[in-house]
Amino acid sequence: MNISVFGLGYVGVVSCACFSREGHRVIGVDIEETKVNLINSGKATIIEKGLEEQIKDSVEKERLTATKNFEEAVMESDVSFICVGTPSLANGSINLAYIYQVVKQIAESIKGKDSFHTIVIRSTVKPGTLKTCTEIVEDISGKKVNEGFGMVSNPEFLREGSAMKDFVEPPYTIIGTYSEKSESVLKELYGSIEAPIYCIKPEEAELIKYANNNFHALKISFANEIGNICKEHQVDGHKVMDIVCKDTKLNLSPYYMKPGFAFGGSCLPKDVRGLTNIAKKLDLETPLLSSLLVSNRYQIDRGLELILSAGTKKVGFLGFAFKSGTDDLRESPIVEVIETLIGKGFDLKVYDSNVHLSSLMGKNKEYINSHIPHIYKLLKEDINEVIEKSDVLVIGNNSKEFKEILHKIPKDKTIIDLVRIDNELTTSDNYVGICW
Repeated sequence: MNISVFGLGYVGVVSCACFSREGHRVIGVDIEETKVNLINSGKATIIEKGLEEQIKDSVEKERLTATKNFEEAVMESDVSFICVGTPSLANGSINLAYIYQVVKQIAESIKGKDSFHTIVIRSTVKPGTLKTCTEIVEDISGKKVNEGFGMVSNPEFLREGSAMKDFVEPPYTIIGTYSEKSESVLKELYGSIEAPIYCIKPEEAELIKYANNNFHALKISFANEIGNICKEHQVDGHKVMDIVCKDTKLNLSPYYMKPGFAFGGSCLPKDVRGLTNIAKKLDLETPLLSSLLVSNRYQIDRGLELILSAGTKKVGFLGFAFKSGTDDLRESPIVEVIETLIGKGFDLKVYDSNVHLSSLMGKNKEYINSHIPHIYKLLKEDINEVIEKSDVLVIGNNSKEFKEILHKIPKDKTIIDLVRIDNELTTSDNYVGICW
């Protein structure tokens, strides 16, 4: 395949080397003559293990050249990768000027091109960038998207020092596009790489790189704060975190990685408070750990705002305990929401088969009687009664019965889902998801 790569910095030059190694003909494009000359003389523009050897080999085999002539590069290629920088501005937002500059160059170049051209944004960009770039290309080229050209978001996952290896051994390949033709082009291009390919919406693809990198930053900060607490107790922080990472059932797994409502129960809130208190007594700063309950509080407020914005005071709750399959009401975030609505004079109905059946025994009987007797009076035994007498229905946990009855809820009632009871649903019509 004939490929043009715009931007001969870190991502661009690695892409040039790896695509040409696979036998594709690659044209690197950059405004800096020094970089162009380096590539054409078989040298790398950055230091990276194995990179210069591959560039030298590809140049000698005439699979790789570089130029400042963007029009020539576009006309001689089927797909253009945009790998230019997106640096931070003073206020923290990203500078997309280089992206737009290259997109305009490509748009101008495909004006006189008869064949279909695929434009791929490899750089890290904010959600909606591909949409804006599509409009720019349509306006300048006069061509219609998905007919004369296709746009793709294809974020990279390269680490400095192991980029050549990461290119051919990525965790996955992301193809974010609305163009079937461009999707096929990228599937063919990455066909030799043994990694799953996920074809998703461009906006989803644009957010994935940010989610990944912020998660990495989160993990580093978390480990450092735990390590600081460990050291003050004369404990080896590496040993503690090594064991934490051995748990692939909960700790390093997808289990807690689904967006939804706030956490609750008898363990998490208590232990977050406990550890931050330990750090405080040691005069240690734990900005990340100390933010957990603040963030959790925000998610409760966000759920509450969705209910208040529905514009009715007749609200029914399906699910009362903090998660399905349990009768534990201690620090249930749903309880906080219900108590707030009671204070605002809402007409509430609550259904939870687990809580109702178990409420006459054990710790929950004591908790209900001493902490939330006013809420217990709102409990109904019949789920249909709650549905019938409510204008808004809030799904508070992912009990199987709530998914089964979902399609029976009349369309004139608003459903606010805090747990994503059905993975196929996203906010539309009378259905509102808190994070989807």
